[in-house]
Amino acid sequence: MKKLDWYIIGKFLRTFFFVVLIFSMVSMIVDFSEKIERFIESDITKQIIIFEYFPTFLVFILGFLWPMLTLIAVIFFTGRMADNSEIISILNAGVSFWRLMRPYLISSGFLFLLYLAGIHFVVPWANAHRAELERVYFNRGRDEGKTTNVHFFVAPDTKVYMTHYNKRDSAARNFRIEHIVDNELVSLTKARTARFVKGDPDIWRLDNYETRTFDGLEETIEVGSRMTLDTVLNLRPEDFVEYREQQSALTTPELIRQLRNQQQRGAGNIRKYQVELARRSAEPFTIFILTLIGLSVAGRKVRGGIGVQLAGGIFMGALFVFLSRFASTISSSADLPVWLGMWMPNILFFAAALYFVSNAQR
Repeated sequence: MKKLDWYIIGKFLRTFFFVVLIFSMVSMIVDFSEKIERFIESDITKQIIIFEYFPTFLVFILGFLWPMLTLIAVIFFTGRMADNSEIISILNAGVSFWRLMRPYLISSGFLFLLYLAGIHFVVPWANAHRAELERVYFNRGRDEGKTTNVHFFVAPDTKVYMTHYNKRDSAARNFRIEHIVDNELVSLTKARTARFVKGDPDIWRLDNYETRTFDGLEETIEVGSRMTLDTVLNLRPEDFVEYREQQSALTTPELIRQLRNQQQRGAGNIRKYQVELARRSAEPFTIFILTLIGLSVAGRKVRGGIGVQLAGGIFMGALFVFLSRFASTISSSADLPVWLGMWMPNILFFAAALYFVSNAQR
């Protein structure tokens, strides 16, 4: 590490956190102006707004814009260095363009680690807390879980079906449990009503049940009219609850567990969890790509000054955000492989970065 490296790293990080501060202030002002009527009409207190809502909102918005802010910071301070002829002096002193990239990559590596920890743990926690505040005080993100004609695989060979489920009292009507072995139904338990009973272990209490057991062509029937049957199932009331953008409020370990759980149950809505997991793996690497683009674009002195370069940087950052959202939408609904869809913006921007680096001044 030379003095040049520490000089550029210091400029990089100071400029980045300055940009973060500016965007944070603007974001809070815009969000407050949009929600001021809701704040007044709801029962939310000033303390909750100041110490809970806005901190979690800032974590969310910074997690959303982190790569774009990196690009803006790189263009801003590199453009000023080029405008002051510092870049030309460094290159004329015998420093190659590839050697100049070293402190940029070191700084972006530090921001990469921060973003990696944030996108996998901190941002989901903030999203969960912010979503809970909005549900409690603003009545947003309401429950969209199914309550009619519900199918669940509670085990690889056990399926549960009910025509109606009441979330208030955790009761189900026309409850049915099917046990399947080698694609053949071996037993079937039906009940007019079933109710979740919390305990250790949790159980489902079936009323007026009927159990049919099949052994080849033989069938055994057990009728429990006006009787109850307690059975342990891998099914809880929270499994019937699903909020909008719920996957973004789960930390990565929770997201992986939820994905496996949904796969075991044969749920049809697992693609959104796969897209979210792929997004969290792909987006942090964009920091390196946008850093190279920013250095290549802003590392030369141009007419119009830094304003033109900064405008170009904001445009490219906005384009990346748009492509990322577009990739998420396409990956969620199309037959395109999830990982390919979420890495597509990185592939396109990496190709652009190679082009800009190859044409940058040496």
